[in-house]
Amino acid sequence: MRNELLTPEVIPHSPLGLTPPTSPATSRHADGTLVDRYGRHVTYLRLSITDRCDFRCRYCMAEEMTFLPRAQVLTLEECLRIASVFVDLGVTKVRVTGGEPLVRQNALWLLEQLARLPGLLELVMTTNGSQLDRFAPALRAAGVQRINISLDTLRADRFREITRVGDLGKVLRGLDAAQAAGFRRLKINTVMMRGSNDDELIDLVEFVVERGIDIAFIEEMPLGDIGHARQVFGSEEALAHLQTRFVLLPSTETTGGPARYWRIPGTSTRVGFISPHSHNFCASCNRVRITARGELYPCLGNNHAVALLPLLRAHRTDDAPLRAAIVHSMGIKAQAHDFSHQMDAPQVVRFMSMTGG
Repeated sequence: MRNELLTPEVIPHSPLGLTPPTSPATSRHADGTLVDRYGRHVTYLRLSITDRCDFRCRYCMAEEMTFLPRAQVLTLEECLRIASVFVDLGVTKVRVTGGEPLVRQNALWLLEQLARLPGLLELVMTTNGSQLDRFAPALRAAGVQRINISLDTLRADRFREITRVGDLGKVLRGLDAAQAAGFRRLKINTVMMRGSNDDELIDLVEFVVERGIDIAFIEEMPLGDIGHARQVFGSEEALAHLQTRFVLLPSTETTGGPARYWRIPGTSTRVGFISPHSHNFCASCNRVRITARGELYPCLGNNHAVALLPLLRAHRTDDAPLRAAIVHSMGIKAQAHDFSHQMDAPQVVRFMSMTGG
């Protein structure tokens, strides 16, 4: 299956009517920062630097994938230009994603450059962990502050089934390497899949408690046609199940993303839930996403996008058109997404591996 998108519904050349009407008199945010038409302040950029991955997770992509030609993918220099403009517009957190970002050649160079951007407070990464045993010390030296590792099961046979090609042992060695490198607040991301890993939630929490790290349980999202139906395992059901084994106390802590956290007394572990179905977090959404081919998606659950790659290549030394397009994109950021009726027939046709989650 080809990893292609429908042509994004791009805003016009001069979308003045879409630009959110903000001013010092009407907005609490500084002039020149990114505020959408619903008053939400965008401070968080998720930047996908490749659509390629060394796994083929069943909820993320189809088994047979044809990835983008290199010419259609952002260069690392273009990734840096985009991030630089976002940071200049008030973004303080950048998460580098994929695909699997560490299969991108020279990814460390980009991370080093991003870490030096004046005004950037957090440089973080999401990875499947397969390359961490090689790169963990270098990532920390480059300036990456936190790492999220996707891990949906602790059973080797089930891991191979979910990822189709992955080696659980390699990911666990990568986790060991990240801890040895001195990363703090490592977090496991677990997509909950009914009938696949919903019987392991307690085991996964015990695993992270033993290691002194965090975990976030994520409701599966209907992104792309992956060749089979999805059945949501919801956060409320997961929480009730975990409470049969653990005392979980609600916490007001946040890492700047959509997870809502609970604490286990006597441990350093936080248990988070990301609930795009059952507890829509759109009202507080502070993030936008850049795909590997330079499309700016203000909403993960929506097909509206702005194509930045043509602007980057038409104006190689002038960031003004890029900056204008980013500011105007706030006008197409949806008020909310609705995944509840899309599980069998996704309306968002791009794969998770393209958008980077």
